[in-house]
Amino acid sequence: MMYGDDKLNEKCGVFGVYYADQKKDAVPLVYYGLFSLQHRGQESAGIAALQYQDRDAEKNERAIECRKGPGLVGEVFASDVLSSLNGYAAIGHVRYSASHASGAENAEPFVSHFKLGSIAVAHNGALTNADVVRELLEDAGVGFSSTSDSEVIINLIAKNYKKGLEKSLTDTIKFIKGSYALVLLTEDALVGARDPNGIRPLCLGKLDGGWILASESCAIDAVGGEFIRDIEPGEVVIIRQEDVLSFIFSEKTRRAVCAFEYVYFARPDSVIDSIDVYGSRIRAGEILGKEFGVAADLV
Repeated sequence: MMYGDDKLNEKCGVFGVYYADQKKDAVPLVYYGLFSLQHRGQESAGIAALQYQDRDAEKNERAIECRKGPGLVGEVFASDVLSSLNGYAAIGHVRYSASHASGAENAEPFVSHFKLGSIAVAHNGALTNADVVRELLEDAGVGFSSTSDSEVIINLIAKNYKKGLEKSLTDTIKFIKGSYALVLLTEDALVGARDPNGIRPLCLGKLDGGWILASESCAIDAVGGEFIRDIEPGEVVIIRQEDVLSFIFSEKTRRAVCAFEYVYFARPDSVIDSIDVYGSRIRAGEILGKEFGVAADLV
């Protein structure tokens, strides 16, 4: 978090939907999910979707397409832009710049098309070793088009992807340090990951025939989903057509969600790590009033 400009600058929102039925369209739900997370970022918005494209008469190939840009969700996704994107799985992001400069090049999700396929990443948080990882990747010949930590993450995953999705994810998230709640879209899976300290929130929801990953439970409610649980600190969840796989990638975990989620960042109607956000603010005011009694009408 940066203090030089006297602003709280680390509160992006992420959202993802995966339908088992490939005839369903996840993009409208991601749009409304991002709308409900707009309080977490007004700088830029983006959606990446997994869709089948008719590349020739004999074969359908899956590809990840992305639309993103500066502005609010409703501004970036005018009706013509939204109608041009569809897919049975999709992820989205609303951005509020953290440790790096704002700019259209830093809008998310980031999409990488490489030899073994395509992946898209949306990230909430800030890495403490991003500069070191970026330098190592650049020394290995990897190019960057932004100053975002998320591009560091996606390039690291792509570099390790030949080991398989699970191994590349594990290697990547063990290497990066700091706070992160990730949603990742591959050509056959939707993935969520939360840092070992659980600094940034991430939760799992269920739809009729599908699954949701979201920064806050209010976004799951907004699209008619059922809140299932919070993603645990140090946990990775991989959602595919066949099943939902979960594993803990770090032995040293502890629940230490950022206090400002309850004080400032989160929407009052969300529940984070089993704590009601609005109720926590009421209780905080009561405690503050008892500890520092002043003649005031409102704490």
